[in-house]
Amino acid sequence: MSNLFDIVSKGGPVMVPLGVLSVATIACALERTVFWIKLMQAEARVAHDVLEAARYSLSDARAIAERASTLPIGRFLLAPLKLNKPSPETFRLAMETAGDEEFSRMRKGDKLLETVVGLAPLLGLLGTVTGLMATFGSLNIGGGGGAESTTKAAAGIGEALTATAAGMVVAILALVIFRVCVTMQANQMEYFSKVGSQLELVYRQVWYEPYLSDHAHMLTSDLPVRS
Repeated sequence: MSNLFDIVSKGGPVMVPLGVLSVATIACALERTVFWIKLMQAEARVAHDVLEAARYSLSDARAIAERASTLPIGRFLLAPLKLNKPSPETFRLAMETAGDEEFSRMRKGDKLLETVVGLAPLLGLLGTVTGLMATFGSLNIGGGGGAESTTKAAAGIGEALTATAAGMVVAILALVIFRVCVTMQANQMEYFSKVGSQLELVYRQVWYEPYLSDHAHMLTSDLPVRS
């Protein structure tokens, strides 16, 4: 731990905002890890149960989705199932709207990570500049500088290199986390689209089209027969 504090102190004042950015990045990574683990553990089971129940009872499918409403997939599938005999277009629109809301929640933390990726290298560069300024300021050109000026120059160079390395490390860490999150989001969009299409197909084939056929048959049977 003392070595870590030594490194931070050698990096100069710019290490303070870099430390804040690193803590924010790690906190965001932990929060997103918990979010994705919780989502991935249960979404396949919830989607399977809702799709199977929807073939026999929309009420049962809705009840299953309501019990899973703490998960994005549960809220996504619940949105169209709450409607009362919707048309397929309305059914799809409800899913798309719910999907957009869930994808927005999945992107939580992206702005922070993007900011860290852009800001951390600039802070590192600023530390490099201030360190070099301290180095040149301590040099006694032509004055036969002794050991003291040499020590100050070495400290300035050390500050410059430490700040640069710290900025790059924080930026790389944030970029890796950001890319993992983006990949997970893309996979979820594909999965939601697949499950949503399956649910819409079940609704069309099992409930909506038979309802239209029965309704048309009733209307035809009620027409008077001409002799």
